[in-house]
Amino acid sequence: MQNFLFVVVGLVLLIAGGNWLLKSAVDLSLKLNIPKIVIGMTVVSFATSAPELMVSVNAALDGSPDLALGNVVGSNIANLGLVLAVTILLSSIDVKRSFYTTDWPVMMIASLLFFVFIYFDGVLEFHEGVIMVLFLFAFLVYLLRFQKKAVEEEPELPAVMMPLWKTTLFLGLGGVALWGGSELLITGAVGLAQSFGVSERVIAITIVSVGTSIPELAASIIAIINKEKAISLGNLIGSNIFNLLAVLGITAIITPIKVMDEGLLSNDIWWMLGISFLILPLVFIPKGLRLGWRDGLVLLSVYLMFVYFTIS
Repeated sequence: MQNFLFVVVGLVLLIAGGNWLLKSAVDLSLKLNIPKIVIGMTVVSFATSAPELMVSVNAALDGSPDLALGNVVGSNIANLGLVLAVTILLSSIDVKRSFYTTDWPVMMIASLLFFVFIYFDGVLEFHEGVIMVLFLFAFLVYLLRFQKKAVEEEPELPAVMMPLWKTTLFLGLGGVALWGGSELLITGAVGLAQSFGVSERVIAITIVSVGTSIPELAASIIAIINKEKAISLGNLIGSNIFNLLAVLGITAIITPIKVMDEGLLSNDIWWMLGISFLILPLVFIPKGLRLGWRDGLVLLSVYLMFVYFTIS
């Protein structure tokens, strides 16, 4: 019971901390006159990936590498199989052209890069982390130079700035909440794994990964209830790219990540590659550049199958 409580409180702190960090980071960037386009692609993306980053770095440093890897792989599967599925089950979305010209190809390259680095020797090394972060940097430079119009469309940024004391307070609270939340979540997840006799990887790939995907899911449902434009496919794919290149890249630079549970290589990574690839045909069939409820059912079915085969 205590471990479950740790997981719940940890997730609440991670979600709150990510939100506070996002508010303060965007506000600080506006105060420093950084262009909105740069804020959107860098500050906002990093802030929304902060929960995954804190959990993965802390887990790797605490000697639980499977939590670090399972969290990211599971989050990427949950973003597409759960968050996107629920979104398009509630309301269909139109997909932008940049999906097949930029977003999806980069997500697949990032996924395959991670696969090649981890599959053959079971370790994500320092130099491989550096390559992943450099690839992310090159992608951001490309977006800022050649995709300005697409980037400027999202996300919406606040027009009114906060007082400096409030920005500083949110920044401090966000950082502390992320650190505390990740510590509690890891302690609870490791405890749950031991008490149920399952591996840390299974807990990471199910409970932890869904928990760190809750902000995206909440944003989708709120957008639909308010009859606003639902969270775009581009945002979720961007989140997946950041999870792989920034979260795992930075974690590997801090400390090498070694696979402890072979199930990650024999099962989980294949599901991640499969669901990432599946998005392409779904976007074009039956109607071009549109995702509807049928696609949502397909994605949700794939996600439930993944959870079933992972747990069983």
